[in-house]
Amino acid sequence: MGAETVRAVAASDDVTLVGATCNTPRASMLDATQPQVMVEFTHAEACMEAAPLAANRGIHMVLGASGLNADQLQTLDTMSREHGVGVIVAPNFALGAVVLKKLAEQAAAFFDYVDVVEAHHEMKIDAPSGFSLAIARGVRDARGSDFQRNETTVHHLPETRGGDVGGVSIHSLRLPGRSAHHEVIFGAAGQTLSIRHDTLGRDCYMPGVLRCVREVVHRPGLTVGLEAVLGL
Repeated sequence: MGAETVRAVAASDDVTLVGATCNTPRASMLDATQPQVMVEFTHAEACMEAAPLAANRGIHMVLGASGLNADQLQTLDTMSREHGVGVIVAPNFALGAVVLKKLAEQAAAFFDYVDVVEAHHEMKIDAPSGFSLAIARGVRDARGSDFQRNETTVHHLPETRGGDVGGVSIHSLRLPGRSAHHEVIFGAAGQTLSIRHDTLGRDCYMPGVLRCVREVVHRPGLTVGLEAVLGL
């Protein structure tokens, strides 16, 4: 994602790339390049180490780190307001994925059971994906209560039913040849409803990333989700 973002920013007419790093200490790079916006694609722990470095320098942030929890989001919100910077946290930058989440939230009120299946490449370091967690929390909040979860009494293998978030069962696949795939499956008597999004290449994220880079300088405080940026 970092390399793809570098290519997208370099090809953009209205955004200038001033620096990029995987290993160089961030503080020294930020001091040397003095960017307006820092784009961070790592994991939650590394992201929370980098965010204060940017905030202390008055640098806006677009964060695609996976797995940020509620406490970390609250920390980012406080940090952004204290330093007067904008912070956009997006679990997914693909427009189709954001539409999937919104459609699932609209459907949530009409079903009592739901599972989320997500698949990524074998090198993804966390499970489940941050976006699948965002889907689960989103449909649960849209419904206003936990979903029903039929508790299987005999488990031949532990955790076969997946992780539980508000009654939503999440199942994670990690396989070569996969990019990012999310499917929400609602169940009711005699029927199911499936909503699925498939990412075929990382280039699909770049319009969303660039939109956030352009918008974050005009959005003080914390914004969560590309859907908020797009007004969905």
